[in-house]
Amino acid sequence: PPSHPSSSSQRDGCCSSRKPRMPCGRAFFLPAITALPIFGSAFMTSPPLPSIVGTARRRGITAPGVVGGHRRAADATKGLASKRTTSEELIPREVLFGNPENTSPLLSPDGKYLAYLAPSPDGVMNIFVRDLNKQIVDRDDPKKYDRMITNEPKRAIRSVAWAYDCETIFYMNDFDGDENFHLFAVDALTSSSDDGTNDSSGSFPPVRDLTPGKDVKAQNIITNYRYPDQILVGTNERDPKSFDMYRVFYKTGEKFLDTLNPGDVIGWKTEDESFEIRAATVRNSEDSSTTIRIRMSADLVASPEEDTEWKDVFHFPYGEEGGLLNFCADGGRTGYLTSSLEKETTALLKVDLKTGETLEELYSNEKCNVGAVTLEKDTKELRALSYNYARTQRVFFDEELEKDHEFLKSTAPNPNAEIGVSSRSLDESKWVVSYIQSDGPTSYVIYDKPNQEITPLFVSNPKLLPYKFAPMEDVRIPAHDGLELVAYLTRALTDGPSPLILLVHGGPWARDYWGFNPRAQWFANRGYATLQVNYRGSTSYGKTFLHKGDKQWGVGDMQHDLTSAVKWAVEEGIAEEDNVCIYGGSYGGYACLAGLTFTPDIYKCGVDIVGPSNIKTLLDSIPAYWSQLRNGMLLKIGDVDNNEEFNKKISPLFHVDNIKAPLLIGQGANDPRVKQAEADQIAFSMQEKGIPVEYVLYPDEGHGFARPENRIDFNSRAELFLAKHLGGRAEEFVEVKGSTAVFPLLAKEGAVAE
Repeated sequence: PPSHPSSSSQRDGCCSSRKPRMPCGRAFFLPAITALPIFGSAFMTSPPLPSIVGTARRRGITAPGVVGGHRRAADATKGLASKRTTSEELIPREVLFGNPENTSPLLSPDGKYLAYLAPSPDGVMNIFVRDLNKQIVDRDDPKKYDRMITNEPKRAIRSVAWAYDCETIFYMNDFDGDENFHLFAVDALTSSSDDGTNDSSGSFPPVRDLTPGKDVKAQNIITNYRYPDQILVGTNERDPKSFDMYRVFYKTGEKFLDTLNPGDVIGWKTEDESFEIRAATVRNSEDSSTTIRIRMSADLVASPEEDTEWKDVFHFPYGEEGGLLNFCADGGRTGYLTSSLEKETTALLKVDLKTGETLEELYSNEKCNVGAVTLEKDTKELRALSYNYARTQRVFFDEELEKDHEFLKSTAPNPNAEIGVSSRSLDESKWVVSYIQSDGPTSYVIYDKPNQEITPLFVSNPKLLPYKFAPMEDVRIPAHDGLELVAYLTRALTDGPSPLILLVHGGPWARDYWGFNPRAQWFANRGYATLQVNYRGSTSYGKTFLHKGDKQWGVGDMQHDLTSAVKWAVEEGIAEEDNVCIYGGSYGGYACLAGLTFTPDIYKCGVDIVGPSNIKTLLDSIPAYWSQLRNGMLLKIGDVDNNEEFNKKISPLFHVDNIKAPLLIGQGANDPRVKQAEADQIAFSMQEKGIPVEYVLYPDEGHGFARPENRIDFNSRAELFLAKHLGGRAEEFVEVKGSTAVFPLLAKEGAVAE
């Protein structure tokens, strides 16, 4: 699933820095496995994340205990009111972490309809469709004719795309967090009543599972407007370890094997005019090098044998970065490639796909990799690209597109907002544009390009609008060895120190971005500054920065960077030295455990969400479809397979005796990446040694908490935990209806007592 640090923005096209946008031959939903940060983002995407609850105690000021009652520490914090960066009142948990009212808006290719995600009457994110002509008729109630076309009863839909027939919508979903995502199709225009709404019987269009089968996972989905009745999709139904590509005629359900995976391919690309699979990204499981394999034609009947043979054209040894983005409109003889070969960061190149020759270097940046790339859908001419060192920057090669961007920038709610393009109609006459802010919710508009008119669409979460939020600052932190680290700071107070939460991103081969972060805003409102650091090993800063993280887990420089960040915050007068929490999910959860075990004097408490505690057992239990990536993980982490002492050195489980601070653990029972055993083993060990630990398990979750009931429940407990140990403000704890939280430590205590 998408790897989301925090912000809820939709970033795409020339206004994005996260992934290349290919306007045609479109790949959507889950990126190829190479793009995934291995241990992901445990905070999930779509509805903003979580947290809530508690009582308060602040440096010498005691509030009532959990049992005795809950009240705000109003008297204790009265003097801080004028310094708060957020609303003086406690911003309700439901507002911060409930479902957004509107998100992921997408235009149909013909521009006549809008699909978006919104809560069903039961509070589950589902797909809604709006007829944009009817919206114009009834401006006072733009949702009057919107129809809910899916009825997922429990697990939110988080990824959506239109088919090019302009009548069908695709979406993906998994099963209680197991990440075995299936691809579903639903008729977007079928209505069960004359006025276009669902009738009182609550009937919905039938949903078709295009990739059925137990333990089947779908990915690498590609559509093409020239072939509106078919799609290409990869599944591991034949072999759990690899993904073959199938051609699916989604209206009839017919599915044919298109390209067999020889076992080493981790991603596929098509040439648009023919809609043939003509490129494969290959990972060598021995040396973890990457090769781009090309064939000049997939037509085995009409083409010469030489053209249909797969040939290794581009090679990236371990330590280099790069990949094929798209074919050019010359029959696929040339293409666009990113490459760090002979450079520190990735450059965008135009290359000969038969000889591998570089024809032209189109762009590179000394400080960071090339980000999103926008091409003209037919000519494949380069129109724009972006890069992101700390904030999104754009380079335009198309004057008309640059003028569009300047116009949209002039209409932004404030000059600091970042502009994103969520979708465009096929003729590009109509766009959905997002305005992303760090101190408020994302707002969406429809841009009428021919007339240069803006029509407001909706705000992602209008419940946030009455409240004041803190701006996110991008800052630079010197590491212990002088390396510059980009970080994001959300202050709780306008001046003077406050308790600090070091919020560590997952991956670790991912990064944090600027934008609205519900968790950081929650912390700030409760009285905690939040610091998010792109430590060495984070992506997009070039190959040297990335690989400075190799073999630096736990006791090495990756963890030292986090220590440097805390020291910086203290020296800058932002943080109280003895009042710091380390908080993270996935790799961030590991960093939390490492912080408490290897640098126990720095942190007053820690919160670990789906973090691994023993690296050897972690790698021994990864999904089968990561087998091609395992050796690369060993090169980055260290050889825990053959060096038991090294594994013990970096695995927090073997250093539990060092822990001095209390720990809160959250885990999904169905997590395919970081299995439940990783949480069990450290929680039970701490319990046996009498070290304070709380452990919450959710039986219907995976790598993070997708269901809002569980997100809110865990963060309720986290808020209580933080208030107890850091002394911030807190809302009263209220049990969350529908949460499935269970408590393994209490169950064990009960079993022992019996």
